[in-house]
Amino acid sequence: MVKGLYTAHMGMINEMRRLDVLSNNLANAQNTAYKKEGTTSRSFADEMAVKLNDTSEYGVPKQIGDITFGSHLGQVYTDYSQGSFIVTNNASDLALDGKGFFAIAFTDKQGNTSVKYTRDGSFTVNTQGYLVTKDGDYVLNQAGATNGDSSANNYIRIDPNAKFSINALGQIYQNNVNVAQVGVTDFDNYDYLEKYGENLYNLVDGGNHIAASAKVRQSTLEASNVNVVSEMVNMITIQRAYEAGQKVIQSEDSTLEKAVNEVGRTS
Repeated sequence: MVKGLYTAHMGMINEMRRLDVLSNNLANAQNTAYKKEGTTSRSFADEMAVKLNDTSEYGVPKQIGDITFGSHLGQVYTDYSQGSFIVTNNASDLALDGKGFFAIAFTDKQGNTSVKYTRDGSFTVNTQGYLVTKDGDYVLNQAGATNGDSSANNYIRIDPNAKFSINALGQIYQNNVNVAQVGVTDFDNYDYLEKYGENLYNLVDGGNHIAASAKVRQSTLEASNVNVVSEMVNMITIQRAYEAGQKVIQSEDSTLEKAVNEVGRTS
């Protein structure tokens, strides 16, 4: 095995995977409250190189030192830092200022309903008075968010024909009467959150609810935390690293060609 070829190959694969993550960030840069992903790199474990079938050592394998085979993608992580706020003047648009998530009664294509979590507060009030997401899933009240209960009695329902206001605690007022409270919850360890799709998160086994410190902002949406300029700079860096790997392979290929076609040639 030519170590240089293997190392360059793995480096190029690593950069391709990093580019996939970065491209996904750019594709979702305009999505409300999208949280960007990042990657880490780590080296392969060192391997002991051994010389085999060496007659000078009586056929006993001899260690000749440690070698490594380059780097590979370590893990993909989510950056939960807060995005900037956008004022919309739409009463049902909500944003969270601080750590926390809205709770949604999400119904999949098979008709199964479960609780998902999101920072995307682009809600609306339907004709029946229920506070729902843009996909029609019901927003849960505080009890539903805290207990992870997606039952219908935890749906938020108000008078669709009356104006309403929402304070920092998520309490909804109509005609100076508190009629409901938007559920906001948080978790002790975000490692137990997994992206479900459609800007939603799923809480896996081992994750625990805690009280959220976030304040609710009405008529406001949270933008994604993707910095487009920074991501474009990273894209250029990845491209240069990939090109460097290509040059290494070309150089190794040229060396191998000379070794095969020229070294040992007799006149």
